[in-house]
Amino acid sequence: MDTAEFRKRGREMVDYIADYLESISQRRVTPNVEPGYLRNLIPSAAPKKGEDWDDIMKDVERYIMPGVTHWQHPRFHAYFPAGNAYPSILADMLSDAIGCVGFSWLR
Repeated sequence: MDTAEFRKRGREMVDYIADYLESISQRRVTPNVEPGYLRNLIPSAAPKKGEDWDDIMKDVERYIMPGVTHWQHPRFHAYFPAGNAYPSILADMLSDAIGCVGFSWLR
């Protein structure tokens, strides 16, 4: 992925996340799948060549999302609140881009 595609896919990812959070109440709170459901849906070996990003995102929605507990769902009242405000998501993006291990600060 070069810089131009990173910019394009980054914008698409922000849109995907915003759409996900805006429509999360339309999803099930907890998964309705059996443990191990994913094993038979994915290949037994990683692909030898990278896959198209659009196909990967389709796989996320088709295979991954059915097994997710949606902690941001308005009817999820278990455990503890998950900090997932938009500023927090953007801060995570910046932190991941910097890639600094927090305990490695030098004087």
